[in-house]
Amino acid sequence: MSEKEGITVKKSENFSEWYTQVVQKADLADYAPVQGCMVIKPNGYAIWENIMRIMDQDFKKQGVKNAYFPLFIPESFLKKEAEHFQGFVPECAWVTIGGGKELGERLAIRPTSETIIYSMFSKWIRSWRDLPLKINQWCNIVRWESSTKFFVRTTDDDEYP
Repeated sequence: MSEKEGITVKKSENFSEWYTQVVQKADLADYAPVQGCMVIKPNGYAIWENIMRIMDQDFKKQGVKNAYFPLFIPESFLKKEAEHFQGFVPECAWVTIGGGKELGERLAIRPTSETIIYSMFSKWIRSWRDLPLKINQWCNIVRWESSTKFFVRTTDDDEYP
């Protein structure tokens, strides 16, 4: 679709293509050179910043504090949640070499954050006096996508509503 073109398909005829054209025409995102990845352009990022700002204000009113947890998740942490983790296995990106040396344990590049967060909470929460612990994390997750659908998690079998 050229920049001068409008939306060339009706929403009711092909929602997926219509949605893609709207995102690109609004200059929100573009396809990255890595399959399954996108670049959020300044217009799209401005929307994201506004969403974060509004939500962050609400979170702070509720006593929620922001934190950041590691990008790398040890495989052993994920295996503790085997049933939950099983759904992520085909979508995981793994690190097996660090600093030029083979790692003793594979590290997943954050397919989800629960296991790393729970490991830290188990250190920080020792009694009821440590509760409530209200933490928020703004972060990326990495799941190996077979195709890129802007701002939407999908697999090949998924279709838009």
